[in-house]
Amino acid sequence: MEYKEILEKARGIIGPYCKACPVCNGKACGNAMPGPGSKPPGNGAARNYNAWQDICVNMDTICENTEPDTTFTLFGRNFTLPVFAAPIGALKMHYSEAYDDFAYNDIIIHTCAEAGIAAFTGDGVDPGVMKRSAAAMTKVGGVGIPTIKPWNIEAVLEKLDILNASGIFAAAMDIDGAGLPFLKKMNPNAGSKSVRDLREIITYSKLPFIIKGVMTARGAEKAVEAGAAGIVVSNHGGRVLGQCAATAEVLPEIVRAVSGKTVIFVDGGIRSGVDVFKALALGADAVLIGRPFVSMVYGGEAQAVKFLIDMIGAELRDTMTMCGAHSLKEITRDKIFIPGQG
Repeated sequence: MEYKEILEKARGIIGPYCKACPVCNGKACGNAMPGPGSKPPGNGAARNYNAWQDICVNMDTICENTEPDTTFTLFGRNFTLPVFAAPIGALKMHYSEAYDDFAYNDIIIHTCAEAGIAAFTGDGVDPGVMKRSAAAMTKVGGVGIPTIKPWNIEAVLEKLDILNASGIFAAAMDIDGAGLPFLKKMNPNAGSKSVRDLREIITYSKLPFIIKGVMTARGAEKAVEAGAAGIVVSNHGGRVLGQCAATAEVLPEIVRAVSGKTVIFVDGGIRSGVDVFKALALGADAVLIGRPFVSMVYGGEAQAVKFLIDMIGAELRDTMTMCGAHSLKEITRDKIFIPGQG
């Protein structure tokens, strides 16, 4: 199985909106919504991707000749890479009828766990999506992170009851989904959450709780104030708000504000092991990758998902070797070059 072959197969069944491009850079889909595009002006996903490409890595092979160690520990569990599958939802709406959320999550949860990483999974208007994801995670030792939409507090706590009883590894909320139309139609307190709201949710949860959708230093500080065990720097690929900065652009300020106080993930436009290296050099602890996994599922299911994970891992190890980093802790700011900044 080759990458080109996987994408060719995916193109035959993933449309009409996604094109399963050789590089998922947000250009072909633009503002295609429904679909994987971004809100007008339609450049959110492309801006995320381009920001990582503007960063260069610093080659340095005058160092010890040892194999790089990519293992990452999160909330007491060890993973083979600091890479996690991002939550994806509404597959039939945004991609095609070939896979629904249930089938996609079944594949991604099991394969990621088998490969030594973990999958965040999406939530939806059908409560069965999260229930089935939790059940699938239980079968693989609780490895996985169900991601709850910012429903009203009552609905969130009901979902946490399920997760608290399932032995799941961790839970998350994609707070950047606050502007979704179906949330706005719910009772008051659906959508945006105050620090007090989040503290209530996090206190109720028996699991390490991650807040996804943080894009400012002040937002990161508020998440920490609420008790978040982790945050994800994410703008939902530009899908929930146009004219957002890229995640790579805001990451350094967020790192300066909360590094050491919470686990910092970054999501958006990361497409290779080289990009993973850059994200860690900017101060992230780990990364999320989303859309490329969709093409893998459509193009080859579990085998293709495993192929992508292996490819990213190989690219990260190669970059570490060529830049003189033997462990993730050695991937520091001096390992990258940003034009105009050094």
